[in-house]
Amino acid sequence: MSARRLVAAILAAAAAGAQAQSPASDELAIWPVRDGIYMIVGAGGNTTVQVGDDGVLVVDTKLAAASDALLAAIRKISDEPIRYVINTHWHADHVGGNAPIAKAGSTIAGGNVLGAIADADEGAAVIAHENVLLRMSSQEPPFAFEALPTDTLFVPRKDIYFNGEPIEILHQPAAHTDGDSLVFFRRSDVLSTGDVFTTTGYPVIRPEDGGGIDGVIAALNRIIEITVPEEKQEGGTLVIPGHGRLCDEADVVEYRDMVTIIRDRIKSMIEMGMSLRQVQAAKPTADYDGRYGATSGRWTTEQFVAAAYESLRNE
Repeated sequence: MSARRLVAAILAAAAAGAQAQSPASDELAIWPVRDGIYMIVGAGGNTTVQVGDDGVLVVDTKLAAASDALLAAIRKISDEPIRYVINTHWHADHVGGNAPIAKAGSTIAGGNVLGAIADADEGAAVIAHENVLLRMSSQEPPFAFEALPTDTLFVPRKDIYFNGEPIEILHQPAAHTDGDSLVFFRRSDVLSTGDVFTTTGYPVIRPEDGGGIDGVIAALNRIIEITVPEEKQEGGTLVIPGHGRLCDEADVVEYRDMVTIIRDRIKSMIEMGMSLRQVQAAKPTADYDGRYGATSGRWTTEQFVAAAYESLRNE
């Protein structure tokens, strides 16, 4: 089997495994982060919720099956209207609840707009990079129309002002996918990263979705540029990963260093003419497998090496 076909087979198996996942529980954990920002954990990717006098903003909406549980968790935090949903990327464990969560909210609209369009304020606005809309609308079967972003960005940065603070949506090209965004709450000093940074395993890289290991490292470096540590490199800017525990800059630096070292090893092996099977047999991740590796589940070490190899081989 050719290297390309081997990579395709490994990544196809990973995608099938991810689609087979179901939420572990209807109960979601709610963790206060800072200044009206909360992290809701369970049943898919982490959800970030910002609340205040203007209403509720939600970053990522978990798996579709967890929608009722997510809405109930949000309502435990605030009964104010849900005004915005932001998607960090298009995968189902982060956008599955878009339709019901947005439907439960309402868009901020001026009186002149409401006079011309009767339903202009129905449903929260859903914001994402345009590649998220393109990916979601091209799937078979496609996502429901109600789940699609209603407001897209095609530039590196979009900002909104909500609940008394500036919020930056920062596109990270060719990372986990081609539509990843960081969401930075500037006053609260909290950064929601989506799946360009996780603490539960090696980076999930989807070359078939425009992702690549170099883009992941660039995104991790962007996180480090934004974050500012407190005393002894602990605390300071808080980082909500796509999956896993609440972090700070030191955690991201450690993760970035690990990914960079493995990238350099695989790149060197490719330059020596090694095949994917040879690279995997050489175990370029061996000294990190105890912390990040997996031999089963939705994303294994073998799949990570295959995805990194594919993205570097096509440079």
